Amino acid sequence: MKRINMLLAAVAASAMTSGVAHAGTTEGSIQVKALVTGVLPDGAITDVNVDGIGLPAGSDTRADDNYTPTVAVEYFLSPSFSIETIAGVTQHDVTGAGALAGAQLISNANIIPATVTAKLHLPLGGGFKPYLGAGPAYFFIFGEDVDADAAALGATSVNLSEELGFALQAGFDLPLNDKGLGLSVDAKRYFIDTTATFRAGNAIALQTEHKLDPWVVSAGVSYRF
Repeated sequence: MKRINMLLAAVAASAMTSGVAHAGTTEGSIQVKALVTGVLPDGAITDVNVDGIGLPAGSDTRADDNYTPTVAVEYFLSPSFSIETIAGVTQHDVTGAGALAGAQLISNANIIPATVTAKLHLPLGGGFKPYLGAGPAYFFIFGEDVDADAAALGATSVNLSEELGFALQAGFDLPLNDKGLGLSVDAKRYFIDTTATFRAGNAIALQTEHKLDPWVVSAGVSYRF
């Protein structure tokens, strides 16, 4: 998070000193987006490290989808190249699948998907600007609780590990007027895992590896200046 804050500070300082950006223009250096975002994770078990409870064969898990407001800040180094970061918090529950279908396992797992992407813009006619991007992502995970069925098996606490991953991005920007207002549609695919550790008191009762790999799709308005 410290590195992301340093990046944003550098972007703001550069914009203030460059004299390129002007309020209300489709060619300004900074673009801010207010978005509605759907976070659609997987959550499947990829490996079992510790099994002190005897998981039945065919056990699996899924994380539910969540929709949340997000904000993106983007700095254009040139008309065709920019750096973007996003801010938002998404909350998910994890339930059983397969042999564990319907089991309530983890509740209220909050994720901050700290992400910085480098984007290549491909201006087409009429102001339509599709783009491709890629960059690192770090998932801060906090607040997760043991849900009802996991508690019934003796789990007293659960932890989902924070992890570093990677994101691919595609989308487009479309100006709505010549004052900097626009429409933005964005899709990211993250490649990132987490380790779930259930404890019974101080002992590890179950530890499993999970594939998160969420699709993150957003749409909203932008303002470039």
